Amino acid sequence: MNIEHPFQALFGAESDTLILGSFPSVKSREAMFFYGHPQNRFWRVIAALYGEEVPQSIGEKKRLILSHNLALWDSIHSCTITGSSDSSVKDVVPNDLSLILDNSKVDRIFCNGALSHKMYMKYIFPKTGITAVKLPSTSPANAAFSLERLVGEWKVITDKIN
Repeated sequence: MNIEHPFQALFGAESDTLILGSFPSVKSREAMFFYGHPQNRFWRVIAALYGEEVPQSIGEKKRLILSHNLALWDSIHSCTITGSSDSSVKDVVPNDLSLILDNSKVDRIFCNGALSHKMYMKYIFPKTGITAVKLPSTSPANAAFSLERLVGEWKVITDKIN
């Protein structure tokens, strides 16, 4: 079944770093917000990077992202997907990043996982010209990476030197 992305990008005028996922999981689609699966380590990683408490509510999550000039969105606007399985994704329509890029200071893009990066480089990079950095997925499916190892790899986000 083809599913369209059910919620909007999160960014502010001062956002300078965009983090792209691939497509919202079933749990994220139910919550109508990014990284809604309780086992996804995204919020723990971001909180650790900035020395903050792990946010619980959507409001706290928005504040954490925006207060550090980050932006969140996904590479895929719509696709055919079975459950939350990246390997089942097909019939991809990419997201248009122009709304974010035209209304923020975003000049750095990081992809949360291989599928996000693959979709970005294939469909979106030719339009933006901004090379995206592939980071290891925070998904519970990426069991090879401990939380500590993820935080270590994701530290590149806090390095503002281009």
